[in-house]
Amino acid sequence: MATASACGSSKMADEEISAALPVSTEAKKRRAPKAPELPIVERRNWLIHQHYIRKDYDTCKAIIKEQLQETNGTCEYGIYVQALIMRLEGKIQQSLELFQSCAILNPSSADNLKQVARSLFLLGKHKAAIEFYHEAARLNEKDWEISHNLGLCYFFIKDLKHAEEQLNIALRINKHDKTFMMLGKVHLLAGETDKAAEVLRTAVEFSPENTELLTTLGLLFLQLGKYQKAFEHLGNALTFDPNNYKAILAAGSMMQTHGDFDVAMNKYRVAACAVPESPPLWNNIGMCFFGKKKYVAAISCLKRAHYMSPFDWKVLYNLGLVHLTMQQFASAFHFLSAAINLNPRMGELYMLLAVALTNLEDVENATRAYEQAATIDESNPLVNLNFAIFLYNHGDKKATLDQYQEMERKVNLLRDSNSTFEFDPELMDMAQKMGAALQVTEGLVWTKPAKDSKSKPSSAAATNAPGPPLGTNQALGQAMSSAASYSKSLQQPAGAAEGSSAPLEPEPDAEKAPSPPTGPPGSPKPAESEHPRPRTSKRKSKVEE
Repeated sequence: MATASACGSSKMADEEISAALPVSTEAKKRRAPKAPELPIVERRNWLIHQHYIRKDYDTCKAIIKEQLQETNGTCEYGIYVQALIMRLEGKIQQSLELFQSCAILNPSSADNLKQVARSLFLLGKHKAAIEFYHEAARLNEKDWEISHNLGLCYFFIKDLKHAEEQLNIALRINKHDKTFMMLGKVHLLAGETDKAAEVLRTAVEFSPENTELLTTLGLLFLQLGKYQKAFEHLGNALTFDPNNYKAILAAGSMMQTHGDFDVAMNKYRVAACAVPESPPLWNNIGMCFFGKKKYVAAISCLKRAHYMSPFDWKVLYNLGLVHLTMQQFASAFHFLSAAINLNPRMGELYMLLAVALTNLEDVENATRAYEQAATIDESNPLVNLNFAIFLYNHGDKKATLDQYQEMERKVNLLRDSNSTFEFDPELMDMAQKMGAALQVTEGLVWTKPAKDSKSKPSSAAATNAPGPPLGTNQALGQAMSSAASYSKSLQQPAGAAEGSSAPLEPEPDAEKAPSPPTGPPGSPKPAESEHPRPRTSKRKSKVEE
């Protein structure tokens, strides 16, 4: 029995051991395999990446420093991220050197070459950046970013042909809003407004809710005089973003151009909440007050715009214009001189400066200013008409006739370029008087408004004409109004003033209104004496930036 029990117990022990063995083997099978040992160069890359995307740059730089010490400066990823952090901190030169180190460690990486080119671009070394982008393009031909940035570099060195080519390649690789916008700017800079409009239309079809594209296209239609389409696209931009101040400024400027000063002011109130320190905004508000004959308020707003942007010649131009209106000729001279220093290629500025000098009784310098204006300007008949009046008032009839004939030539150019072009009624009246004084009325290139035009209804802008004229030889130029931060000046018809971008719009007159006015109110004509002394025409209209 004892032997049997011993055998039985040994069998049970054997069964227990045999039952335990498979469990031990199965546990070994379930155990996770040991992670492979990463090379020391890449051991902390994941940690560097985690801290970088969390924007924990201090910790990231500390880990990179340790990693570079362990690898003797051969950790490509650590150097790459450190260069990105330095660029974000504004240390562009140091980031360039680090990216160059990455390119040396791994010369076959297109990303390293792209970052070297990007740093060169930020340093303003566009030609060097182009070389590196081309090298990166050889390693990766179908990279949208490379083609886009190449187009950007060519744009900044004014190589518009290659810029257009590279941007089109980028669009073929991948359509992107930024590329559409840049290509539109290239066409605008090349003077191809139709192509720019077509590109922006395609962009809006691709991205119909992009407010920047809608606003830019609206501004472009505004340049081309297609006010309905401009208003439509600006309205769409405001629908998607009611606080888009660029669209608000543009829409308000359109209303301001057509004399709806109160509606424009309501728009500007909304924009003032978003950008209370915008110089174009306060410039436009000031010119709204100017159109409403509130000259003190206009000067206050314009001086605020001038304080915020002291080198904006349009603000200085408008300040000179308002001071001329208020017969403060010394102040007008001060602001117009400053505007000329900033924009010396605009003939109308010299003309207004000459008007101020004439009223300050500085005939010699007024003559020089008029001569400079006539030399620079190639299309504005108002410059030659004012110069002719000045010369006539000082007894130089031969030179007066020369300027009068030059004015007629410019008028012919304007009329040939646009058969429906309407001239400023006051300009026409002054030219008629000057022609009569010079006995050349039979050579006039226009006809005076018919007598029955008095019976036509005049608008509110025409009935609210400003006060008495400024003097015997004076002028109001075009009031400059900034629609938005848009770099390209407005498209102008052949013969428009070089420094301004809007056509000569008819100025309403208190006595004669041959057609509804399209610009702000002008001043009334002086009472005609028995021997009228010619006066310089006064005119203003709105111009968008």
